[in-house]
Amino acid sequence: MKKLLIFAFVALISVSAVAQQVDLRKKISVSGTSEMEVTPDIIYLSISLKEYLKDNNSKKKVDITTLENQLFSAVQKAGLDKENLTINNLSSYNYATEKKKNPDFLASKQYRLKVTELNKWNEIIGAVDAKGIAYTNVESYDYSKIETLKKELKIKALQAAKVKAAYLVEALGDKLGSVIDIQEVNNEQYPQPMYRTNVMMMKSESSDMAGAPAPEIDFKKIKLSYIMNTVFEIK
Repeated sequence: MKKLLIFAFVALISVSAVAQQVDLRKKISVSGTSEMEVTPDIIYLSISLKEYLKDNNSKKKVDITTLENQLFSAVQKAGLDKENLTINNLSSYNYATEKKKNPDFLASKQYRLKVTELNKWNEIIGAVDAKGIAYTNVESYDYSKIETLKKELKIKALQAAKVKAAYLVEALGDKLGSVIDIQEVNNEQYPQPMYRTNVMMMKSESSDMAGAPAPEIDFKKIKLSYIMNTVFEIK
């Protein structure tokens, strides 16, 4: 009997503890939204240079050093820092060895260029021998003040949620209390860049491409949209 009473007492305490954990506060759940579109102002482009033979003559090869010098000079002339141009990778980890094995070996190098103006890109690529350009494309793009903008939009979305909760609660004659819970929903959109022409690669084999301008690019705006789901206490 004594054990039964102890068990009942423990069970009563457990039920009481569970009841105390139940949140009986009056609450309201609302969401706030804030969004903005911005035009990308940082573009990362890849450029692949490749040696080629003039008139298919192995003695008249345009080597990679010549093409590199053209690219470096064009970048400097465009007023860009040298740090904006970096090497992505080489076609061979041992260029000298490959040359010994195969005298007709054509070296290639891939570069990554950071620009903030697309007209700079057209200016640079137009100064490089078109036959020595294997391909070019857009790797990625960004907005220079993206983190500051994200912070501002999240704050605005949270403030919008609070305003909404306040007027809804006040419409019922109550007052809004402090926030209980905040959850962020991210809807960032980075659409892919679209070329105005259907040519994404400039083939060095095509003589028609010699002297041709680089394909123009249209960028859709980056859309940043945030939803803040909130729960407020009702006093």
